[in-house]
Amino acid sequence: MLKKTVLFLLTICSFQFSFAQHKELTDFPEGYAPEEVGKLIAYRFVYMGNALHAGKWIGYPQTFYWKSGLNFAELTQDKSLTTYLKNRFELLFDKDKALLPIKNHVDLNMFGSLPLTLYRITEDKRYFDLGLPYADTQWEVPADAKTEEKAWANEGFSWQTRLWIDDMYMITIVQSEAYKVTGDRKYIDRAAKEMVLYLDELQRPNGLFYHAPDVPFYWGRGNGWMAAGVTELLRYLPEDSEYRPHILEGYRKMMASLKQYQQPNGMWNQLIDEADCWAETSGSAMFAYAFITGVKQGWLDSKEYAPAARKAWIALVDYVDEKGSVSEVCVGTNKKNDKQYYYDRPRRTGDFHGQFPYLWCVNALLEQ
Repeated sequence: MLKKTVLFLLTICSFQFSFAQHKELTDFPEGYAPEEVGKLIAYRFVYMGNALHAGKWIGYPQTFYWKSGLNFAELTQDKSLTTYLKNRFELLFDKDKALLPIKNHVDLNMFGSLPLTLYRITEDKRYFDLGLPYADTQWEVPADAKTEEKAWANEGFSWQTRLWIDDMYMITIVQSEAYKVTGDRKYIDRAAKEMVLYLDELQRPNGLFYHAPDVPFYWGRGNGWMAAGVTELLRYLPEDSEYRPHILEGYRKMMASLKQYQQPNGMWNQLIDEADCWAETSGSAMFAYAFITGVKQGWLDSKEYAPAARKAWIALVDYVDEKGSVSEVCVGTNKKNDKQYYYDRPRRTGDFHGQFPYLWCVNALLEQ
């Protein structure tokens, strides 16, 4: 009888603790509810023009804004938003076909994640036929590939490998979407093997990542790409994957470091480890997404990380104006071995680099 009583009390305590932690990510003050904020940001896309890569093709910021808007519409059952986002894509089958990215770089192949998401939602095979080649060609070596690109491919990696931390979202997102719609393990295994390479080559002892091997600075959004990429991969990587333990270890190591560097106001700085640098929204939102998802998936201790995730979200919302534009967004940034360069990067309001990470957070908060 005593044993049964103790077990009952432990169960009740566990439930109460889980409920309390769950409330950290569901019970928000007025004006901070994720669906409210998400609708404001998602509908802003309706009025925006295209953001082109090199002035030619749909770029990754627009791709991810579009994709995360579709995910938000699906989660909230917003049929009007879904219809608009689908109808806008129709132009890429017709008069805007020239805007479809070519398939020769991680920043372009990622586009396949958008039509594959549309296929998952609509089951319209046109999206599948358009999207899957972007995943396939990331591993199909072109005839004119450079020697180093062929060398990566010979080791089983993407010929587009370049060891920039941004890549681990760009590669992961298209390969994981291909896995979701085909069920073919080769896609998620590719991304996992690539992630292990990047973790081994680029993760520093403190858990963070330089912008590139020859640029020894902890740039916020660069680390945000890695945080989001490893989070996205862990969501879909099968439990029996040989790569999963190593990837989960790298993720937790990074999250512990990010928690240490979170500023008292809940944000992270443009250079993560520089206290006098300015708070930057896109990277902060990417880190918040990784925290929220980690708590919900049980990869992170909820008692430790749920309050940090909540603090970040509340801080982030204060940067959204009444039109759904996010402020204090670092513009697109190439690598440069100059610390002052990162301090001096222009900041914009409404830049797509800042819009979609907020929707990542919104969608993560709304998911059951």
